[in-house]
Amino acid sequence: MTTWLRRNAAVFSLAALLGLAVPAGVGEAGPPPPQGRAASLSPQEQDDDVKLPNGKSQKEEILKAEYEQNTKDAAQLTDLAQQLQQDIEKNGYSVVSMSTVKKTEDIERLVKRIRSRLRHN
Repeated sequence: MTTWLRRNAAVFSLAALLGLAVPAGVGEAGPPPPQGRAASLSPQEQDDDVKLPNGKSQKEEILKAEYEQNTKDAAQLTDLAQQLQQDIEKNGYSVVSMSTVKKTEDIERLVKRIRSRLRHN
């Protein structure tokens, strides 16, 4: 059981560091320019975009909000993965605390939330 937890902690840590890493230099300069669907909209599709009262594109504002939430969730995910690793090392091979199991569930919940937002884009 403990080997399984250690192995999953390593997997979660790698997923947090490799799959959800924020590109360097993004924090201060703001979000990167839109890519994917938002960047490939045709002029006709861009005209169909709803404008907010402040004149900004509704789609762009939604993408920015999702980007910010993804970065916050990714930071929280790395913190939880590090805490999980420390708990596993501290408890030893014969003890699995309920807080350790709860952390794995919290990590799984965060990963699913981030994945669903990324697939939405």
